[in-house]
Amino acid sequence: MALLWSRSREPDPRVAVERGSDRCLRITLTGEWRVAQGVASLGPITQELAHGDYIAGITVNAQLDGYDSSLIAFLLKLHEVCALGDIPLTLTGLPEGAQRLYTLATAVPEREGTDKKGLGFAPLTAIGKTTLRAVKEGKDWLNFLGAITVSMLRLFRGKAQFQHRDFLLFVQECGAQALPIVTIISLLIGLILAFVGAMQLKQFGAELYVANLVAIAMAREMGAVMTGIVLAGRTGAAFAAQIGAMQGNEEVDALSTLGVSPVDFLVLPRVLALVLMTPLLCLYADVMGLIGGYIVSVGILDVTGAAYVNQTMNAVKLGDFFVGLAKSLVFGIIVASAGCLQGLRAGRSAAAVGDATTKAVVTGILFIIIADGLFAVLLNLLGL
Repeated sequence: MALLWSRSREPDPRVAVERGSDRCLRITLTGEWRVAQGVASLGPITQELAHGDYIAGITVNAQLDGYDSSLIAFLLKLHEVCALGDIPLTLTGLPEGAQRLYTLATAVPEREGTDKKGLGFAPLTAIGKTTLRAVKEGKDWLNFLGAITVSMLRLFRGKAQFQHRDFLLFVQECGAQALPIVTIISLLIGLILAFVGAMQLKQFGAELYVANLVAIAMAREMGAVMTGIVLAGRTGAAFAAQIGAMQGNEEVDALSTLGVSPVDFLVLPRVLALVLMTPLLCLYADVMGLIGGYIVSVGILDVTGAAYVNQTMNAVKLGDFFVGLAKSLVFGIIVASAGCLQGLRAGRSAAAVGDATTKAVVTGILFIIIADGLFAVLLNLLGL
């Protein structure tokens, strides 16, 4: 067994590297390992690894006169090198305190992006990572929508593990309990639309046409969009938090172990409840928006109530309400699937549940706006 390298220029710390016949590197640490003496370099070890010869493992034997944090720093650097090369690392003879510190330092892997190298900004790298992440998110969402569809088909065949009591509870949570916030938001939206329209129409003496503006905007756009956004922040976040907490408590794993499909038991009742309630809430939001416009027109613009109602009935058609209801149906699917998917993907900590909740809200609102834009293009092409 030949001695390959020995640090002899400095008395302390001392590192000796030997290659054994079993293709293992044996590293011996001796002397006084103090910060004042400097931290030993890994250069000789990395040189041995760079030769390209197969290394079956690295064994470190410590026979120290004293040590401080410089020893732990050296061992952590060596640990990183071994991890990169997938080389087993064995430590022997370490002082008990050093062994505990090393174990604590390597028990949890370093979080990605916390090192100084992760603080840099490479535009192309960031764009590439974002694109790959978006593609992966899209695939996951499509797979999840497919799983929901299959679960719904099982429900129609009577084979889904579906709790009707849970469904009724979610109907109440998504519908009746959401009425107060939908009432306030929609009424204020109607008031705002009427005020904005009145400021412009007053210049032409056409205050009566505020009814047209409010009716068409609420029926085709604002009723569905505002209902979807409210539900994304209220119900979608609740779905993500509920299922995320179950994930943290291993309840989802317990269902799978018992042979119960989490999609059937947890996701399907929530999705069906929200999809059923969203069009009804949208229709209710339309009515509250029209009431908001009525209040402004009658109270400020001196338009009679009968004239406002007649103008509204002449301006809006039944098809306009159907457009809004169709949008709300899609928005309900988006909000429910985003909340449930992020909940199922949540980690097992409180911070992970919070992240899942945030992602559910952001994803839901983002895709609502995207879907609304696609609806606008499609309806324009169809002439509706």
